[in-house]
Amino acid sequence: MRKLAAAGLLLLAGCAAGPDYRRPALPVPADFRGTAAAAPAESFGDVAWRSVYAEPQLQALIAQALKGNLDLRAAVARVDQARAVLGETRLGLLPTLDARGTVGRSKSSVDAILPGAARIKNVEEVAVTASFELDLWGRLRRSNEAARATLLSTDYARRAVESALVASVASGYYTLVSLDAQLRITRRTLATREKFVELTRAQHERGYATGLDVATAEAQEAVARANVPDLERRIAQTEDLLCALVGDNPHPIERAERGEGMPELPPMPPPGLPSRLLERRPDVRSAEEGLHAANANIGVARAALFPSISLTGLMGSLSSPLGELFKSPTAEWSAAAGVVQPLLDPQRSLYQVELANARKREALSGYEKAVQGAFRDVADALVAYAKYGEFATEQSRQVEALRRAEGIALARYRVGYASYFDVINADRDLFSAELTLNQAHANGLLALVQLYQALGGGWD
Repeated sequence: MRKLAAAGLLLLAGCAAGPDYRRPALPVPADFRGTAAAAPAESFGDVAWRSVYAEPQLQALIAQALKGNLDLRAAVARVDQARAVLGETRLGLLPTLDARGTVGRSKSSVDAILPGAARIKNVEEVAVTASFELDLWGRLRRSNEAARATLLSTDYARRAVESALVASVASGYYTLVSLDAQLRITRRTLATREKFVELTRAQHERGYATGLDVATAEAQEAVARANVPDLERRIAQTEDLLCALVGDNPHPIERAERGEGMPELPPMPPPGLPSRLLERRPDVRSAEEGLHAANANIGVARAALFPSISLTGLMGSLSSPLGELFKSPTAEWSAAAGVVQPLLDPQRSLYQVELANARKREALSGYEKAVQGAFRDVADALVAYAKYGEFATEQSRQVEALRRAEGIALARYRVGYASYFDVINADRDLFSAELTLNQAHANGLLALVQLYQALGGGWD
């Protein structure tokens, strides 16, 4: 009989109220949209960010941002908070042990003491108290499970901040490089238009050009000249943005010296298998751990419906004269078991269970949304990278053709075989096409950054 009772207690101790967590079965596509059916398992998102962003200046900016960014520091602090909560929750599984000591001196009324007893007396007491809650229904274990899942969710959220920070710094850097190239294109075009104004004025003095031609040439020069301060403003503001990302005050940003071109785009990186995306994306992992915590909190709420059983014990010594405090006759001890079952407020606990279930449903919707958003991010980035590359290829052909057209128009104009407006139109079209080509290359680089982040890259 005793063995049966002991087995029953062990069985109860091994049970925990509420459902055990299982990852929801979500529909995962076999391949990302726009990829071949036999895509390799390795993913671009598994590559370290130092291998993706190879320029030393960009690497230095990212490393500085990972140390000094204020949003990332706040995320790290939230992880530390969750770790402290977990540590505190784990202590609930252990007995509590308290020690107390009391020294007192009192004087009693003559009407309140026995005849012959002293009115003034001293009392000294030393005691150790231990208490322990029997976790029969798993409330403490579910609380510990929820705290651990919350810690993991917070840590994955920190990694998501880290991934987004790396992407923001890379995007800002490539934007800055693109603006530098646009400024060089604008200044070269401005120098060309200044020379053309001088040529038009000379043609006007010889009677080969009209005042309208001169005014139009000056207007085109002013267009290019006005573009310079606007680009300088955008460059300075982008530098300020990068300074804020790395946790510094505004200052010029060092970057690689290059001409009017942009870094070459690599071939389409492998996206990997969609099923592995759920493990690589830190925001998806954070949402899943939040769901795990919500599931555990259902067990905490359900366990509150059952009585709580606590064991308490006391051992110490109580003595009037101090010298007798630790002698055997002054020793005292006690042991007790207590059961607490709410009787007048059970509906509150039922509402807590209902609240925990509703929060789990909310967390499940958030997890499903995070998964759907992850697949969409990858699909958008893949199509953006592919189409920006195709656009840049065709735009390069247009620029080459317009450069030839401008050279021919200017040569014919010098000898009087071409209209002034042929030169103006060719120059204007070339300037616009060169800026568009530069932006196309920049968009391709930004799409590469977006793809790397969408695949879960950017955190260690």
